[in-house]
Amino acid sequence: MAFVVVGLASGPARAGCNDSPAAGVDWTQCEKIRLILRGVNLAGARLGGADLNGTDLQGANLSGADMTRASVDRGRLSGADLSRAKLVQLNGYRANFRGAKLVGADLTKAELLRAIFVGADLTNATMRKVEMQRANLQGANLTGANLSGADLARVNLTNTRLDGAKLGQARLERTRLENTDLRPSVGLSQAQLDAACGDAKTLIPPSLKAPKSWPCAKEE
Repeated sequence: MAFVVVGLASGPARAGCNDSPAAGVDWTQCEKIRLILRGVNLAGARLGGADLNGTDLQGANLSGADMTRASVDRGRLSGADLSRAKLVQLNGYRANFRGAKLVGADLTKAELLRAIFVGADLTNATMRKVEMQRANLQGANLTGANLSGADLARVNLTNTRLDGAKLGQARLERTRLENTDLRPSVGLSQAQLDAACGDAKTLIPPSLKAPKSWPCAKEE
C-alpha cells in the first residue's frame, strides 16, 4: 500500500529580530531599545509594534517604513528620512525629530507628547487626531498637512508654515502662534484662536480677529 506524505502548511514567517539592519528588514514587534542605528538604511522596513525606545536613528533612512504602533519614546531621529512612512498610533514621548523629513507620512492618532519637530518637513503629512501636547514644531513646514482633530495644546507653532494646513476641530489651547501666518490655513475658527497664544506678528485670516488676551501671560 502506498502512503502519501502530506506536508503541513507553514505558518506566517516570524520577524527576523536577529537580522541586521537593512532595507525591508522585518522587525515586527522586536525589541530594539537603546541601540546605535545612526544613518542606517531601513527603507521599507516592517517595524510594526517594535520597541525602539531610546534608540539613536539620527540620519537614518526610514522612508516608506511601517512603524504602526511602534514606540520611539526618547528616541533620536533628527535628520531622519521618514517620507511616506506609516506612523499610525506611533508612541514618541520626548522623541527628537529635529530637521527630519516626514513628507507624506501618516501620523494618524500618534502620541507625540513633548516631542521635538523643530525645522522638520511635514509637508502633506496626515496628522489627524494626533496627540502632541507641549511638542515643539518651531519653524516646521506643515504645508498641506491634515491636522483635523489634533490635540495641539501648548504646542509651539512659532514661525511654522501652514499653507493649506487643515486645522478644523484641532485643540489649540495655549498653542504658541507667535510670528506665524495663519492666513493660508484651512478650517481655523474664532474659538480656536481665542484659546491660543499669538502676538502682533501673528497674521490672522480676514474673517477672524486677534483676541484681546494676546499676548498670553507667561506660564509659571
